[in-house]
Amino acid sequence: MRQDVARGLRLDLAFARVAGGLHPRDRAFVHELSFGVSRLRGRLDHLLAMRVKGGLGRLDPDVLEVLRLGVYQLLYMDGVPVYAAISQAVDQTRAVAGKGASGLANAVLRRVAEAGAEPALFPSLVAEPARYFRTWGSHPGWLVDRWLARWDVPSVDRLVTGNNGRPSLTLVPLRTSAKEAVAALVAAGAEATAVGRGTECVELAPGTDVRRALSVVDGMIQDPAAHLVTRYAEVAEGMCVADLCAAPGGKAVALAETATYTVAGDRSRLRLKRVRENLRRTGSRIGLMVADAAAPPIRPVDAVLVDAPCSGTGTLRRHPDGRWRLSADDIDTLVVLQRRLLDGAAPAVKVGGILIYSTCTLEPEENEEQVAAFLGRHPRFRLEPSGAVPAHYLDASGHLYVLPQDSGFDGAFAARLRRVG
Repeated sequence: MRQDVARGLRLDLAFARVAGGLHPRDRAFVHELSFGVSRLRGRLDHLLAMRVKGGLGRLDPDVLEVLRLGVYQLLYMDGVPVYAAISQAVDQTRAVAGKGASGLANAVLRRVAEAGAEPALFPSLVAEPARYFRTWGSHPGWLVDRWLARWDVPSVDRLVTGNNGRPSLTLVPLRTSAKEAVAALVAAGAEATAVGRGTECVELAPGTDVRRALSVVDGMIQDPAAHLVTRYAEVAEGMCVADLCAAPGGKAVALAETATYTVAGDRSRLRLKRVRENLRRTGSRIGLMVADAAAPPIRPVDAVLVDAPCSGTGTLRRHPDGRWRLSADDIDTLVVLQRRLLDGAAPAVKVGGILIYSTCTLEPEENEEQVAAFLGRHPRFRLEPSGAVPAHYLDASGHLYVLPQDSGFDGAFAARLRRVG
């Protein structure tokens, strides 16, 4: 799995490749270990660097990964005895790098186990917040610096702490209310509560059998932030809608609840297969097309959604490996792609229609700055804020801006742009 992630595959997809045939107990163990190590990599590396002479750069990447796995088990998995975690790591290190490396692993892990992860071993939040967020907070320095330039230290602390927590499991019911969905789930023996706070989402207890929950209530597993994007879109009955970057289909299914007709498109036939699977399960009637959102092969319609590829910095608690895969250069590249998609989508909006642009990033270049640049190039469009979501989710200009540090949800951004001519 490490090799797949090192080659650029997302951790959740790499996990799915190896975990399908595992016993549920083993699957849960592997998930906790792999996601936990990715989530706290910066913290683990800080502790290891204190014990490895010459620094971590001198280690073979496979050895370093075994040491991370060992430290995580020692410090954050109470069910694993110290001797078992060390013994397993030593054996694994011997297998990948020989006897000498296994001796180093044994010595390093024993010293880490003795010292623990006491706050005194880390930089101070008050005196050195940037170093604190890089080490204890386990976020890359370039991203920490960006956030500290925008927000105060307590806000960044809430964001980083939230990213290092485990995401909740939420369901968006279809054709019923959150209250009715909770009642049905509880009657079926599941533990569920309404999220509220301007959403119609239902939070499921950790460990809930998702397939069973979806057999009780028609719905989509989706974070409340994504649900707020479709509410903000404010698609009215009678509209014809095109979702041009649709996979895996959650937003398209939600929009189809009120639209007269919805078409969902994606460049990837494989990704569009996931949309088809969701349509089959929910019974939603949506047209599908394999198409590039930059040149959609459709006549102008009432509403177009561009849920654009983005850096995803609003979803790092759900995709902890994203913080390590991403770079500042990636944001620049994505801004160019987003601009191309918006420019391509604009002609697909009929006069009087709306263009909804959304992302799951917190970075202004991909969000409000991208929208401002689009409006500068396309004077026939105007920003038209939605009244369908609570005002505290809107910024001063009327964009939807769901911040994880304030909401407890994933991050999300959306702009609703009316074509006036």
